Amino acid sequence: MHKARQPVQYAAVDPVARHAAAQPDKPAVIDGERRLSWREYHELRNRLVHSLARLGLAAGEHAVLYAHNSADVLLAGAAVRARGAVPVPMNHRLTPEEAAYILDNSDAAVLFAGDAFLPIVERVRENAKRLRHVVLLGAERRPWAHHLDDLLAAGSPAPVEAAAGLGGSMVYTAGTTGKPKGARRSAIDAAATLPRLAALHCVAPDDVHLVAGPLYHSAPGGFALYAHAMGQTVVVMRKFDAEDALRTIERHRCTTTFMAPTLLKRIVDLPTEVRKRYDVSSMRSIVVAAAPCPMRVKEEVLAYFGPVLYEFYGSTELGINTVLAPQDMLARPGSCGRAAPGVELAVLDDAGRPLPAGQPGELHVRRYEGVFDGYYKNDAATRETARGEWLSVGDVAWMDADGFVYICDRKRDMIISGGVNIYPAEIEDVLHRHPAVEDAAVFGVPDAEWGERVHAAVHLRAGARATAAELTTFCRRHLADYKTPRDVSFHDEFPRDTAGKLVKRLLREPYWAGRTSRV
Repeated sequence: MHKARQPVQYAAVDPVARHAAAQPDKPAVIDGERRLSWREYHELRNRLVHSLARLGLAAGEHAVLYAHNSADVLLAGAAVRARGAVPVPMNHRLTPEEAAYILDNSDAAVLFAGDAFLPIVERVRENAKRLRHVVLLGAERRPWAHHLDDLLAAGSPAPVEAAAGLGGSMVYTAGTTGKPKGARRSAIDAAATLPRLAALHCVAPDDVHLVAGPLYHSAPGGFALYAHAMGQTVVVMRKFDAEDALRTIERHRCTTTFMAPTLLKRIVDLPTEVRKRYDVSSMRSIVVAAAPCPMRVKEEVLAYFGPVLYEFYGSTELGINTVLAPQDMLARPGSCGRAAPGVELAVLDDAGRPLPAGQPGELHVRRYEGVFDGYYKNDAATRETARGEWLSVGDVAWMDADGFVYICDRKRDMIISGGVNIYPAEIEDVLHRHPAVEDAAVFGVPDAEWGERVHAAVHLRAGARATAAELTTFCRRHLADYKTPRDVSFHDEFPRDTAGKLVKRLLREPYWAGRTSRV
């Protein structure tokens, strides 16, 4: 473990200014052939802060980041936080309808947009009632938008009175309703997070952190932010490619990364002769989470990289809750680890009573410094996560006698495909709009590549006809592609309880028969 007292300073001062003064020539960001030293990153950050102030972005307001991974996305987020405003990363795969909802629901004042998303922005920006400014990050320009280059040129490099620590964040996540919800944190304290990061072995000041996944996802974005809080170099992959990841690790001697199981699977599935071309001995910590990781993938990662694989269970709302170290990875198959430092866990029954070891119930986390403040403009949903001081996102788990946690189901029907949360209610709502559909039940079924894929069970209206292809095409018009059902099954009737409520588990269960895990 590295120096535990240093991060206390990070929470008290502007970390970007601190590292620019202490290590001005060290790379802060590497993005392809572009390198920004801490001095350069600090100056650009200050220029953008001054320009955002001139545009009127105020403390506490929201700024949506809607662009592919790049140094500019990190820079924009750093500047927004320094203003005391809150960055809101937006999923790249949303339909115009979904993007419009988040822009409006978040009350975004500023939108940073990449070239790839300009067609959607042009369609929906007028519907975002509080949106005052759009800032373009790519090569494109529009008369109704500012451009990042112009803001950087016009902004002063003078020091700024940056908000202390790392600032706040808001990430939209699926939940107990069909619409995404903004999980908001008013502030992030790097010092409070240090014990959990140390348990994942990624706190060394000389670490070089690889951003492999999309920065709109809470984990890749969060790990990049914490890496910068500790003065590390962050290497950005604009788009993940398995061999390119190995090439990047070798070239920049990367030491840490976060990857969802799907990305690790793509690496270990490369031909052996391809993997042998690259020296990946610099890696000290590969963190996996966001979805269950198959044991076969864990075994092959450990065989190829060595004992550097760490796993955690957590959520956008509740942070890092468990840690599984490399030495326990193979000894505790199916576990996601024990309670992370500073975290207290409990498995409770429906009445809130603790359950004994080995008995499944809803997994709860005692409130600690690191959980979200609540869902933005949705007090009812926030209350649903809490049982006094205990919080839950609805996962069902059991603990063994040694405190190792085993996730076995999701109480609220969430689907996790490739590490991305998908909520069935949103998809079911779309299917119910089709004139041939009487009823629909959406759930996750096993998928070797993604962990789960979306399956729709459909009951057609009497005398109506529809094909699976027709229904998936209909869904794709209203939903992001990753939410669109990959399979459709047709049923003459649905199983229901005595109250007439659909018993979805009876539809889902045959697909998971013979498996110890239901995720």
